[in-house]
Amino acid sequence: MIPRPVTSRNVGPGTTLADGMVIAADGPGQGAAALLATELEAATGWRVHRAGPGAQSPHGAVRLQVGPEPMADEGYRLRVTESGVDIVAASAAGAFYGTRTLRQLLPPALLRSAPARPVGTVHVEGLEIDDAPRFQWRGLALDVARHFFPKDFILKLIDLAGLHKLNVLHLHLTDDQGWRAQIDRYPRLTQVGAWRRQSPLGHQGDGRFDGVPHGGFYTKDDLSEIVAYAARRFVTVVPEIDMPGHMQAAVASYPELGNITRQLEVFTDWGISEHVLNLEEPAVRFCAEVLEEIMDIFPGPYVHIGGDECPTTEWEASPRSPRLCQMLGLSGAHQLQSWFTAQMSKVVAARGKRLIGWDEVLDAGAPPGSVIMAWRQHHAAQAAVQGARAGHDIVMAPEPWTYFDWAYADDPKEPLAIRPSISVEHAYSFEPVPAGFPEELQHRVIGAQCQLWTEYVTTARHAEYMYFPRVCALAEVAWSPRGRRWEEFEPRLRRHTARLDALGVNYRPLDGPTPGQARTWSEPER
Repeated sequence: MIPRPVTSRNVGPGTTLADGMVIAADGPGQGAAALLATELEAATGWRVHRAGPGAQSPHGAVRLQVGPEPMADEGYRLRVTESGVDIVAASAAGAFYGTRTLRQLLPPALLRSAPARPVGTVHVEGLEIDDAPRFQWRGLALDVARHFFPKDFILKLIDLAGLHKLNVLHLHLTDDQGWRAQIDRYPRLTQVGAWRRQSPLGHQGDGRFDGVPHGGFYTKDDLSEIVAYAARRFVTVVPEIDMPGHMQAAVASYPELGNITRQLEVFTDWGISEHVLNLEEPAVRFCAEVLEEIMDIFPGPYVHIGGDECPTTEWEASPRSPRLCQMLGLSGAHQLQSWFTAQMSKVVAARGKRLIGWDEVLDAGAPPGSVIMAWRQHHAAQAAVQGARAGHDIVMAPEPWTYFDWAYADDPKEPLAIRPSISVEHAYSFEPVPAGFPEELQHRVIGAQCQLWTEYVTTARHAEYMYFPRVCALAEVAWSPRGRRWEEFEPRLRRHTARLDALGVNYRPLDGPTPGQARTWSEPER
């Protein structure tokens, strides 16, 4: 199983499931039970009956019980005996994770969307599993701003996240290169900002472009559908509207938000644009109104405002900045971002939510209660300690372990990527609580997250390749107890790829890309 449960032991001969089986659940467990029944019916062609608590069946039974249990909120106990499968949990989320473990105990063919061949009876080994996550935040981020990905891929990604017991999908919805969320008050954000004229070919700085327009956006109904689909799988969708930098798509849509008089287009290069918001009252109101509409769509407790990589060049050069700083009581342009972040924090807090920012927001003092994502390669551990000392919760997302836009290996066969390299083994070696982290602050590290930035990832199949199987490694890092060993994980991961095959995931094999995935040709093994 991936991720590895806290404890697992054999307890007897197990049970058999067959056509006519029953899935029984009490009220809080009925959502997980209904989803499991739908999945098993699709994969087997069986009739799977739904029932109330305690039901039995000669064709096998799975019983879910949710109630006050002496276990972690997302924890569960799964027991397989001759009488069936019993999943007991303290919460509906725990019951769901118990069903995900059960799906991994079944043959990989039962992860398919329809029977590949007739399914008779299925034996489930007698086991008792006690399990709960190490961290509350187990995240996966997808950049849909650099390249737009269709909604059906996001739904598939949510299913894969749920199977691996990840519980956060972080959508990077806006950047210099594109705006992907419908905002009613500002229709030009998608009329103009969702489309760019062309994209770079090769590595950034090569000076080559494809000449092909690119773009797309999600309507509010699309985003609400994604949120509802994720909620059924106990995945919280966290929206990121990057501000006040990474905003060229917004400035191209509404030039009055910028600092120069020249009309800009949506950024057609990678990297960081120097064109940022001007932070005068209309621009601040724009950001607040965008966040208000975003919070109407995303009911979760978090709103991400980015805050990373914001050049101050335009603020320092603008004749309006000194007047603005004087009016706000700031000593200079270097304090503008901190002031702005505080204003957005108030907007978010007024709706009972928490602001998230990348670790740069610490540089000038993040607002109280913010969640910090520590990411910078040589700064993440230091930023995590700094943020924790200031009372912030920390999500660890350091580049050298969790940036899955990096290649798997420094090998010409690997598809073009921003950097080499993060192998699956290296991703698995990640320890979210950095060495030397003060013991009294360790509770502030609430989890870990992997990132897929998509400058060099243009299709859903390529995204799956970059995610998997590294996501499997990250999932175990975030869920399972300390004491992990690659030598024990790797054989499990090799067996797990049969599940990825059944699910139609274009994963990278552990021994290297297939000829169809490789950037340069190599003869297939014979």
